[in-house]
Amino acid sequence: MENKTSIVRNLRILYPIWMLFGMFGIMYVPSVLIDFADPIATSENIKENMLLFRLGIAGRLITQLLFIIIPFLFYQLFKDLDKTASTLLLILALVSVPISMVNETINLSVVGHLEDPNKVLQLLELYNQRMYISIIFWGLWLLPLGWLAYKFDWFPKLIGIFLFIAGFGYLINSLLKLIFPDFDQLNLILELMTFGELIFILWFVIRGVKKQAHSNI
Repeated sequence: MENKTSIVRNLRILYPIWMLFGMFGIMYVPSVLIDFADPIATSENIKENMLLFRLGIAGRLITQLLFIIIPFLFYQLFKDLDKTASTLLLILALVSVPISMVNETINLSVVGHLEDPNKVLQLLELYNQRMYISIIFWGLWLLPLGWLAYKFDWFPKLIGIFLFIAGFGYLINSLLKLIFPDFDQLNLILELMTFGELIFILWFVIRGVKKQAHSNI
């Protein structure tokens, strides 16, 4: 019981840190520096904000390192309840890590091509395409996690449903981007679907697991 309580405590600390690094590196930095409609402006933005660009790379790498620890902690938390689902969520999460980390070498290559804006844009587009492969697994790992949250009375069942919705949101969005890159009619809906993961994180950090679950952990 003490070990499981420690796992929950560690997750409540690491999960929001992971989220903040991810939002900074994956969402904020690209939104400030990159304009896919204007390669010249993008190159100039990166030149003028090189530290921010590199901090974005560092933030994403830290996000991936934490994404090794967090799924492992969830595996440790749930393995005594459902070993198969716990193992599956761990494997699906870990598969994305080397893909994402190797992908950052493309951003490092961007630094050496800033005098060629078209090349910079090509590299950034390649980075995005490879990131969609990682996003497939970001969605898939949420499905067994959602199943565990729904199946066992540690969270409200609605939280498990939100995780399912988020998982399918990531999965459908990444597949559409890879197969139909110009199709963007569902972007808003799919992005809203992924908010289910944020709801789970906030619930976990603020509320933890249900009090009655402590008798099982």
